[in-house]
Parts: sequence; C-alpha cells; structure tokens
Amino acid sequence: MESLIEVQLASGHGDEPTVEQVRHWAGAALAALRDQDACLTVRMVDETEMTELNTRFRDRCGSTNVLSFPVEALPGVPQEAHPLGDIVICPPVAEREAANQGKALQDHFAHLVVHGVLHLHGHDHDIDSEATVMEQLETEVLATLGIKNPYQPA
Repeated sequence: MESLIEVQLASGHGDEPTVEQVRHWAGAALAALRDQDACLTVRMVDETEMTELNTRFRDRCGSTNVLSFPVEALPGVPQEAHPLGDIVICPPVAEREAANQGKALQDHFAHLVVHGVLHLHGHDHDIDSEATVMEQLETEVLATLGIKNPYQPA
C-alpha cells in the first residue's frame, strides 16, 4: 500500500508550497523512516489559526512555524493504513524565518514538513540527545531532496 498524504492549503498566503511539493517532502521523510503505509494530513494555515492552535494545545501565546498532532493507535484497528496524525504549518511565520536565516523559502518549508513527520513518528527535541538524533535524521532526509543542512549557518 502507498502512503496517503492529504494536503490542505488554507493559509491564503501567496507563497504556500504546492500540494505536490508537500507530498514529495513528506514522502521522502516517510521513505527514510521505512513507513510506506502512513496516512497523514499537512495543513497550511494563517497566523490566526496557528495562534489558536498553539494556545489551545501547547498553552503558548502567539503563532509558531509548525505543530504536529500524532494519532494514538487504536486497539483492534488494522495497521495496514495507519493514521500518523496532522502537521500544521504557518507560511507567514515560515517566510519570516527563512528571510531572517538567509534560507530559501521552499527549503525551509521542506524542513518544516520533514520535522513534522519525524514528530509524528515519535521523535522529539526536548532533550539534547534526542535533538541530536532528530536533527541528524532531518539533515539526512533533506540531503536526499538536495537541501543543505538547515542547522549550519547560511
């Protein structure tokens, strides 16, 4: 079975990536994780929606670049097509970050998508040792997409 990656372009921002780009980036992350049967949604939102999500689910004020919402596996549900969860990205925030960091916007979007997929797979960066592993995986996946290490200065 093939992964099902739903993409929702809901930000109204002119520089959103295309559906095809998002699917390509998420697919590269899933391939690296050897997860070809995943189902997930990637939604591009405006700052208002992202602020609401960040406040409601993370108890943090303001907008952020990416949020991930993993789905817990349900007992007794076949795992042939397992839902991973949802990734929410805010293009206006991503655009500002890319400009501030001297990165190509599309490369930054790819990084955020890959980052989100890794979170859905249980990776985190709250502890330094976990952050090192997650950053290495991100760097490896992005390299397969022809994107340089996002953690090195531009």
